[in-house]
Amino acid sequence: MQLILYSKPGCHLCEGLQEKLAQIKNLSFELEVRDITTRDDWFAAYQYEIPVLYLVTKDGEEKPIPRPSPRLSVERLEKMLGDYVKTA
Repeated sequence: MQLILYSKPGCHLCEGLQEKLAQIKNLSFELEVRDITTRDDWFAAYQYEIPVLYLVTKDGEEKPIPRPSPRLSVERLEKMLGDYVKTA
């Protein structure tokens, strides 16, 4: 499974989500972090929305994952992602 996290330097919500994703143990995934300040199209699309998380499907399509609450525990985030992957 591959996840993409749109982020930018200094975004505390982004850093918090990335730290929680790194702590997930029961789901296997590759995380690609994309800095929106490196491309104008990413910045225009996500400057007011970050952090934004996408699941890359087997077809290579990027499906947006509903934004998790910053207060969500690592365990709840893991369950949410697992449930989402099952329905994707």
